[in-house]
Amino acid sequence: MQAALDQLTQLPPLVTSWEVAALKRQLALAAEGKAFVLQAGDCAERFVDCSSRRIANQLKILIQMSLVLVQGGGRPVVRLGRFAGQYAKPRSAETETRNGLTLPSYRGDLINRPEFSLEARTPDPQLLLRGYERAALTLNFIRALVKGGFADLHHPEYWDLDWAKSSPKFDEYRRLVHSITDSLQFMENILGIPASGSERIDFYTSHEALHLGYEQAQTRKVPHRPGWFNLSTHFPWIGIRTSAPGGAHVEYMRGIANPIGVKVGAATPLADIRRLLETLNPNSEPGRLTLIHRFGAARVTDGLPPLIDAVRRAGRPVVWMCDPMHGNTHTTASGFKTRRFDEIVHELEQSFAIHAALGSCLAGIHIELTGENVTECVGGARGIGESDLEKAYESEVDPRLNYEQALEVALLTARLLKRSR
Repeated sequence: MQAALDQLTQLPPLVTSWEVAALKRQLALAAEGKAFVLQAGDCAERFVDCSSRRIANQLKILIQMSLVLVQGGGRPVVRLGRFAGQYAKPRSAETETRNGLTLPSYRGDLINRPEFSLEARTPDPQLLLRGYERAALTLNFIRALVKGGFADLHHPEYWDLDWAKSSPKFDEYRRLVHSITDSLQFMENILGIPASGSERIDFYTSHEALHLGYEQAQTRKVPHRPGWFNLSTHFPWIGIRTSAPGGAHVEYMRGIANPIGVKVGAATPLADIRRLLETLNPNSEPGRLTLIHRFGAARVTDGLPPLIDAVRRAGRPVVWMCDPMHGNTHTTASGFKTRRFDEIVHELEQSFAIHAALGSCLAGIHIELTGENVTECVGGARGIGESDLEKAYESEVDPRLNYEQALEVALLTARLLKRSR
């Protein structure tokens, strides 16, 4: 493994320190209710999905969702894509058994391979380099699309997914887009010049900083800025399994200058909250630390208020984000991991209500989704049922919302934001 890590240390960074600093400033605004964060993408990227069509589809749904949120929330949207590095995943079990054969669990393409064989499940350090290469290719294509006018508000038809035009929510989305483009055209007619910035948007990357060797190899000092920067991503975050205040992942995050996130929920002792805040944001820097809470529909009402109170008493600023996905995972009788759309919606609605009631600001949402026509989560406007899951279930790890369900979440969130103005 060390040889692969040594190679990584010599390769160019994937992001820049000034992009990282810009994101931190935008997150600080979100904490004050002056912007809203959309963090969304794959639960675990697969190397095989590094194709122009899939990357473009992912970008399309993120742009569409952000546009809906801008219109509904009346504030800028910070776009954080879970891509270009989301290749490693924690697993609940160390091993997996099929037909009497026990092998190591699949931990993402950065570590091993999903096929159920000893060769595939044996960790391969060369995958670290393949992960870097796929991340670089993904980022290069996204930057080229954005710079080339793919996100131009004058051409929302660029973002349409062909298979999704029959979605029950597509007409509502199109009406919203037309209202924005009409307003843009009106302003340009009044001013007599094109609206500045309407053809470009900012995108940032995020992934779970699970493989510390990979993260450390891309951690650098940069000219003219103090501190160390993780330049494999703009926004690394820690999952609940690795968020112990005295653990190695927290210690690593303590030493970098990036804005960072930490997943928290029912499994996080309240006594750990103050320690995490003191360790990860000792200088109370705005935009530095995001807490991504995930409780589940059945536990959010009881679990979230004490968490908000613990953070308030600690007296350090955080960016609050709701992850309504991970606390609502179930396994069907036929063995499919899935999530119920109504539970996702319930946790999201309750989170907005609780933050508002306690005088706190819910500044973002964290969603696992794909631009592909998958059937992995049940419910939504089209009414996907458990019997439909086998039709197009692609995920190797966690179930994701498809385009229709993701757009429905965005429309709901926009309505919730509008009420909170």
